[in-house]
Amino acid sequence: MTPTRTRALAALALTLAGSAGLAACGSDAPGSAAPGGSAGGRTFTLNLAADPGALDPQGSATSGLFGLTQFAYDNLVAVAKDGTIQPQLAASWTVEGTKVALQLKDGITCADGKPFTAQTVVDNITYVVNPDNKSPFLGVFIPAGTTASASGSTVTLKLAAPAPFVLTALANLPMVCDAGLKDRSTLKARTNGTGPYVLTEAVPSTRYTYELRKGYTWGPGGVTTAEAGLPAKVVVKIVANETTSANELLAGTVNAVQITGPDADRLAKAGLESVGQQALIGEQWYNQGEGHATADPAVRLALTQALDLKQLQVALTSGKGVPPTQLAAMDPLGCTGDAVTGHLPSFDVAAAGAALDAAGWAKGPDGVRVKDGKKLALTFLYPNTLGPGGGAAAELAVAAWKAVGAEVTAKQQTQTEASGAVFGTGAWDIVWMPLNVSTPDQVMPFVSGAAAPKGTNFAHIDNAGYLAAAAKAMKANGAAGCGDWFAAEQALYKAADVVPFANNVVPTFVKGAKLSIIGSIVPTSIRMLG
Repeated sequence: MTPTRTRALAALALTLAGSAGLAACGSDAPGSAAPGGSAGGRTFTLNLAADPGALDPQGSATSGLFGLTQFAYDNLVAVAKDGTIQPQLAASWTVEGTKVALQLKDGITCADGKPFTAQTVVDNITYVVNPDNKSPFLGVFIPAGTTASASGSTVTLKLAAPAPFVLTALANLPMVCDAGLKDRSTLKARTNGTGPYVLTEAVPSTRYTYELRKGYTWGPGGVTTAEAGLPAKVVVKIVANETTSANELLAGTVNAVQITGPDADRLAKAGLESVGQQALIGEQWYNQGEGHATADPAVRLALTQALDLKQLQVALTSGKGVPPTQLAAMDPLGCTGDAVTGHLPSFDVAAAGAALDAAGWAKGPDGVRVKDGKKLALTFLYPNTLGPGGGAAAELAVAAWKAVGAEVTAKQQTQTEASGAVFGTGAWDIVWMPLNVSTPDQVMPFVSGAAAPKGTNFAHIDNAGYLAAAAKAMKANGAAGCGDWFAAEQALYKAADVVPFANNVVPTFVKGAKLSIIGSIVPTSIRMLG
């Protein structure tokens, strides 16, 4: 659904961890040698584990789409690996309380050749802020109630309330050009942005092709498309099997591949270099909507106590992961410290059974608990982007829930399917849906406010303790509010509203190319090597 440049949604957005199994491979065209041993004119091919769906960059927060968005669309500012804010579309900015002023660079053009103006920025902000448009970025990258105005090349944002990490948020909001804003339907299979690449082919569930723009000079930190070694073409292929991508890398037909499962071991043993990105990849949510057994706090607590979270962490990450320390896990972090340890419900099967007994869920003759004539039958979703470890961990969880009397049906889904269920149909009770962001305020719209499908609070969470602590944290400036943010998270853990259980540094193995990752691959950092 997958940001101090949280490329989640990345990205962002609700960014499904492991991103989307990104893999990259070189072309059959040698290209021309460039200074520093890099070669330009080549094709860089990415293997994506799941189709991104409709390509409207402001319409979905799945990591697959968020990663692709970076090729064709720019943000107002960028965030470097050390957390500093850099110019992108905006050359300079000021933040004074609830007022943000951004001065755009001169000469920015869209892929269709039309100018990108301050009014275009205003129209983007207005679209996202309008709740009728149901953009998942509302409240995440643009605070609710924000208004925008333009004067010359200056954009002024007026926030309805303080936003402690507002520039970090703006570093993740893709800007759409005028033609796309006027007709959003054109964005489903085409691109219309100011980014370094333009989509030239879209074959859903098969491939997406991007070509390099000439004259692009406003990239992060001032990078241009005249840089030596940038690929002339990027082809994104939909390849679900992670082992296949790893094999292609070892065979020399692939330049980079992001691996979430055990194939990482053999790539490391082969001596391949890698770039790591920390991510929260194990995160459990319960549907608290009307009619769901998981709306009962006793049921959520029992289902959580039934799980050995350490065992799940080991299974999901093939033994490479570590326990989470906070909900905003992607570098560079807005807050540092440990909000999790000692605050999640402890593994206690006996206590789980007692809690269900006390809540009126009695075991039937088949071992499945029943209350008021209704079985404790639950639907459990997990995305295929979790890799092979996802299936292994899911089997352990289902067995643990069965042991305490819950009949759980596990369903592995693509990112698009899982997003449609949690944000649309509501046909789920438990879901593993990793939310990857780097500042805690970006978590807030997913754990409070309007429930899906009207809002992004897909689990229908209503936690007074969280809201009280988060409201206090929002009044502080940046990291000064981290203590309150951690207190807010702990209220969620106590109620078993959100259960984070596995972090991992997800490696992108590289061969024959070099690149940088800040949440996802930074397109202008890719260099094809000679």
